[in-house]
Amino acid sequence: MKSKARPTASQHRTPNEAQPLPERVRPSGLDAFVGQQHLVAEGKPLYQMVTTGRLSSMILWGPPGVGKTTLARILALATGRQFFELSAVSAGKDEIRAIIEQAQRASDPPRDMFSMMQTADKAPAAPVLFLDEIHRFNKAQQDFLLPYVENGTLVLIGATTENPSFEVIPALLSRSRVFVLESLSADDIRVIIRRGAGALGISVDESAEDFLVYYAGGDGRQALNLMQTAAELYAGDSRVLDVEGLKNAAQSKHLRYDKQAEEHYNTISAFIKSMRASNPDAALYYLARMVAAGEDPVFIARRMVIFASEDIGIADVSALPLANAVFAAVQSIGYPEAQISLAHGTVALAQAPKSRASCEAFFAALDEVNLSGALPIPLPLRNAPTGLMKQLGYGAGYDMYTDDDLLPDALKGRRFLKP
Repeated sequence: MKSKARPTASQHRTPNEAQPLPERVRPSGLDAFVGQQHLVAEGKPLYQMVTTGRLSSMILWGPPGVGKTTLARILALATGRQFFELSAVSAGKDEIRAIIEQAQRASDPPRDMFSMMQTADKAPAAPVLFLDEIHRFNKAQQDFLLPYVENGTLVLIGATTENPSFEVIPALLSRSRVFVLESLSADDIRVIIRRGAGALGISVDESAEDFLVYYAGGDGRQALNLMQTAAELYAGDSRVLDVEGLKNAAQSKHLRYDKQAEEHYNTISAFIKSMRASNPDAALYYLARMVAAGEDPVFIARRMVIFASEDIGIADVSALPLANAVFAAVQSIGYPEAQISLAHGTVALAQAPKSRASCEAFFAALDEVNLSGALPIPLPLRNAPTGLMKQLGYGAGYDMYTDDDLLPDALKGRRFLKP
């Protein structure tokens, strides 16, 4: 079933016990907003929008649970605009068309003179369309939005956990400001935890608070959801929440990691760069991050094979056979045992001497081929399978142990390999 636009900000229900805890403690103004001080502190961009009432279309890019939805609601409420909220996962053109038609009707000029005089200085501000997970909208859906954003029929606030440079069409991106939101700090999470505890009517001991901060991983919603579940199941008559209750409620910590998303590429990049820097501790940490998140061990091992040739190369010629052995091992045994082979290979490759000489020499030679084309191969190096070729000098004077320069004449003296 397709999603429907939610009511305006002014129509939201008063928080009550039936609501999820994140909704109950969601602030309605910037003064109570937690985190993102680079955007909401006095003089910063979103603060200025609220104080001036001048709101422009924007993309809020950041990890889950850092305040994207809350900021959109605050901006609409503070600037006196109608607020519509859709999720790009389930919404389509019909829902957006209905919002646009409603906005257009609201902005139509009155027909009678008295109404025109009454509203002359009170043109309604364009409503806000908050589109959560805007990266889920395909190109055609984003194209449909474009003219209404461009002509000011609505103010678009898109929220995404993905890099908008890849997920939002350039035309829409150029008409929106991109604001980057950061994971919440430990202190930010503590503020949110204490608000949640107050809303639940419980107390959280110090060790339990520390556990929640760790569990949240910068995601305020994750901390609040675990608090609510644990409080309902384990707080008891004492209304005190301890670590044991939280652990029972959590069961496992799910890492933020999508195999098709940016965190996937960031983590494998950190893994490779740590091995390149000969830092086995960091490499093992990023390996553990990937394993804990369920990354395909074959993907990790494949990157290790590439690394052995690219970054270790001729400095230790045993590295490539080792990496291939790890690759074969994880293919044959899988998890959980494959993680041991991955760890073995990671430490060995991180500690191995490094040389990119062969890799860089090859690409230098490739650049030369692309630049100079198919230069004539020296006659001694040519194949001579026929008598005519031998008469023409193909293969003549070939010495397998020669010290002569064997490059084409135009490249004599050129050196690609720099050990």
